[in-house]
Amino acid sequence: MKQAEDDDGALMRRVQDGDEAALGALMQRWERPVKAVIARVVLNATEAAELAQETFVRVWQQRAKFRPGAEFRPWVFTIALNLARNRLRWWRRRPSVELSAWSASGELSAEVPALGEAAAGAAGIEQAERAAAVREAIAALPVDLREALVLFEYEGLSQAEIAAIVGVTPKAIETRIARAREKLRTALSPLL
Repeated sequence: MKQAEDDDGALMRRVQDGDEAALGALMQRWERPVKAVIARVVLNATEAAELAQETFVRVWQQRAKFRPGAEFRPWVFTIALNLARNRLRWWRRRPSVELSAWSASGELSAEVPALGEAAAGAAGIEQAERAAAVREAIAALPVDLREALVLFEYEGLSQAEIAAIVGVTPKAIETRIARAREKLRTALSPLL
């Protein structure tokens, strides 16, 4: 992991010098994780793909703001989450399509890994139902709890890293994760 961080730092130094090829290398490495985080927050794969591209446009535009020696992952996730939050706010102000209808389209499953086709029989069906129930329960969480949970559980970031990304204290992140887990436990209790 340390090698990847060093590589990301070296690539960002090249990006800061105007090297578009270095940006391409960062995009190749980080597009999928960025898209996955955004998809889990906005609950729409098409929007996630668009916002992931916008994230890298912002990386290029804001390259001078990247501090040498800083980690790239929290910085790029901060940009991605800010864009996702802005999109959610935009949707709330222009409710021509309900957010529930947006996420009910099933587009999220295209980006979030689903069960393999090989799962067979009743066990496979039960596992697919549980996975769908977990996705729905996560989608029902308030955005601040969903962001903290996604970054902690799916992306493996520390509470301190998440706190830096979302602009709160590590204790607030700890509380958000605990609240998200409790809400999930309650929502998923029939399956447990």
